[in-house]
Amino acid sequence: MSIAAERIERLHELARRAATEGEDDRSRSYVRRARRVAERNRLSLPRQFDRFTCDRCDVYLRPGRNARVRTRSGHVVVTCDCGSQTRYPYDTE
Repeated sequence: MSIAAERIERLHELARRAATEGEDDRSRSYVRRARRVAERNRLSLPRQFDRFTCDRCDVYLRPGRNARVRTRSGHVVVTCDCGSQTRYPYDTE
């Protein structure tokens, strides 16, 4: 694992912890820093990180606190407090 990938994982953990403690500005700065590290090193963000961050306002999403999660037929819709929506598929086995 490269140093950049390790740093992204560490920043993800810090953002999650800061969001849990209610420090939204700090978690937002961790998310922005992780995205910048990924861009500079041409890495993709991990799926877990990508699904729990808002692309528009860079906040770490906490379902029930600052995000609404709904399931539709074949996909999940996550709506941030800023109004941004993301959709991703899931298997219906």
